[in-house]
Amino acid sequence: MYQYTDFDRHFVRQRAAQYRDQLERNLKGDLKDDEFRPLRLQNGWYVQRHAPMLRVAVPYGELASRQLRALARIAREFDQPAAGVYATATQKQAELGTQHLPTGYGHFSTRQNVQFNWIPLHKSADVMDLLADVDMHGIQTSGNCIRNITTDALAGIAADELIDPRPYCEIMRQWSSLHPEFAHLPRKFKIAVSGAAEDRAAVAWHDIGLHLRHNTFGQVGFKVLVGGGMGRTPIIASTIREFLPWHQILNYLEAVVRVYNRWGRRDNLYKARIKILVKAEGPRFTEEVEAEYQDIVTHDGAPHTIPQVELDRVYASFVPPAHIHKALAASPNIAGQATVRASADYQRWLKQNVKPHKNPTLRAVTLSFKRLGYAPGDASAQQMDRAADLAEEFSAGELRVTHEQNLLLPWVPANRLPALWLAARQAGFARANIGLLTDIIACPGGDFCALANARSIPIAEAISQRYQDLDELFDLGEIDLHISGCMNSCGHHHSGHIGILGVDKDGREWYQVSLGGSDGSTLSGNAVPGKVIGPSFAASEVTDVVEALLDAYRAQRLAGETFINTVRRVGLGPFQTAAHAARHETADAGRVLHVHLASADALVD
Repeated sequence: MYQYTDFDRHFVRQRAAQYRDQLERNLKGDLKDDEFRPLRLQNGWYVQRHAPMLRVAVPYGELASRQLRALARIAREFDQPAAGVYATATQKQAELGTQHLPTGYGHFSTRQNVQFNWIPLHKSADVMDLLADVDMHGIQTSGNCIRNITTDALAGIAADELIDPRPYCEIMRQWSSLHPEFAHLPRKFKIAVSGAAEDRAAVAWHDIGLHLRHNTFGQVGFKVLVGGGMGRTPIIASTIREFLPWHQILNYLEAVVRVYNRWGRRDNLYKARIKILVKAEGPRFTEEVEAEYQDIVTHDGAPHTIPQVELDRVYASFVPPAHIHKALAASPNIAGQATVRASADYQRWLKQNVKPHKNPTLRAVTLSFKRLGYAPGDASAQQMDRAADLAEEFSAGELRVTHEQNLLLPWVPANRLPALWLAARQAGFARANIGLLTDIIACPGGDFCALANARSIPIAEAISQRYQDLDELFDLGEIDLHISGCMNSCGHHHSGHIGILGVDKDGREWYQVSLGGSDGSTLSGNAVPGKVIGPSFAASEVTDVVEALLDAYRAQRLAGETFINTVRRVGLGPFQTAAHAARHETADAGRVLHVHLASADALVD
């Protein structure tokens, strides 16, 4: 993984010192809240429903165990609200029927970041200093700027990888950090890069999506897609360049973002993303980008052309850990290894949680953070420390945050898999549900987010409760279920095979259900937004509706056919019928229950 230089460390520490000065001025009243707001946002500090929320950048998802331990310390020592604040928050949640407000936790997000929900603002500068000590920060994790650049969690190790995207992601990160021209864009801006045959980075859903590839001469370059995004208007990105030489990527990105900065809507928050501009302008957008790019190259002298020596310098950080061969040679067998290998649970874990590696002696292993009693992606301080232990013992001290809100160990010796499974099972991370129904993507929703219309976490928990039988999960096969608490789509509901969106109707929580969405992976096919199957459902109906959809799938599927392929083959009709029949059954059950309760009340009276 990338190693910070003295310049990098100085840069981050200076930013932390600048933020401390801004915070102190704000707390003294010398810097008004409206003046401080954009400054704290571009350092990752929001003010959410109950308390400040910090978003920590994890560039392209790579974490060292020492960094995860620092995040655990922040959860343990700082993610603790004042008693009065927490009491008020839990009272409000109790009125909504839930008290799911854990403290002392970190939350892994779909953009490979880590969030904390309870850090008091007056302690925020101390947290920034702690992050800087381990080469981390919150720079540009919020605000109308270029956000954290993401990629495939298997980058650099995937068996199907064509070109390692991480060095290019790092160079883009350095180019975009505090870029003076792009600090106040019309809206937030997100870039994703994929270097494998299978797109596991969902590039078509981003403002800019980049596919690394070779041309017919074997040269490395990028296919450039622009204008993707979710939110109120889900749009799949359009290809504007089939091949761009790698060394010109920053000049081309400069042209794209410059055109967006010039013409993007600033008068309407809902029409400010680049996807709206691309859709409205069509070919004219591409023509203007190409003209801007040619101007940068011809008249400006292509100032951001990447020299080979710079790519080589950055690439030198992205090599297998030096001691991995020693670890392979020293890997001992564990007692009872044959028994472990024969275990059905172990075999299921191998199938779902363990992926091939470009080094045939190694494996990539996903630790599942989808467990009953925890929100998807949540990890306590103790759990983060335990994951860091596993990384140090089994993965050369490295981890990855995945798009699906889990953690991945990228350097696991194949002959240590039985030992890892035992250790992960003891820590609670070995559930063999990766890629299955209960590997749910969900945003924090109305439990924490001030923008949300409805809660996501209780819906995810209710569905997970109903589908705990691994035999049933394996029979259902691979299904992407995504939940968002509002149209901002932080839970990526548009790309779910089953998508659930929280909506507000007369102050009550309701949920739209969509089917057939895809993130663009091989399993799911081309990226496409799901289609809503009808009127929204009450929170009490959602789990029954999901069950009805899955029953319809069982009834309609062909041998070996996945859920998403069945939906595409038969269409929405059978699923709509099943979902709305489930609604009526739930309503009838509710009326029967109400009659029984009324009779009981009469007897008591």
